[in-house]
Amino acid sequence: MNDRAPAPGGLALIQSLVNTLDLESGADRLDTAEGRAAFGLPEGGTEAARELRESLRAVCLAHADHPPHRTVTPLGELLAGAPLRLTVDGRDGRAGFTPAVTLVPAAPAVTSASATAPPAGTPAPPAAGAPLASRVAAAIAESLVDGTWARLKACEAPTCHWAYYDRSPAGRGRWCSMAVCGARAKMRRYRAK
Repeated sequence: MNDRAPAPGGLALIQSLVNTLDLESGADRLDTAEGRAAFGLPEGGTEAARELRESLRAVCLAHADHPPHRTVTPLGELLAGAPLRLTVDGRDGRAGFTPAVTLVPAAPAVTSASATAPPAGTPAPPAAGAPLASRVAAAIAESLVDGTWARLKACEAPTCHWAYYDRSPAGRGRWCSMAVCGARAKMRRYRAK
């Protein structure tokens, strides 16, 4: 339902996760293998992702001064165990947050000439993947530093609640799409007069 440009940086991950459920039709992209793959989720790993998604939706609604759509586990509780790592670029000093990865432990001496072991302290291969909660926590931390977190909002339409990034100058957008949800709300108000 969103005709807006995607959210900047890591907020695009959060926006994409929140928008995996179309409230109007009931379609949930996390029910599909393709939808789960987009977030690196195994087939049985969707319950935690759904809980995280609905907590994020409630926060996005709060950013737009709307009440939560239902009772959810507070986002802080869901992200409390999500390990983050502060990274600093040695070339220009830029700092950022990344999901913490498991480090390869110090390996015993390699005995075969053809075998190689990664040095101790080397990040585990990316295939191991960071948990979704850690990637979301890193995105939130980065957006807090950038000052963009509060602009990720959810549409006020009860049948929508689609996440969007509010680029309006005053930061007071209310709908994911003025052409759809905004027009419907204005028409309802007009007809009520």
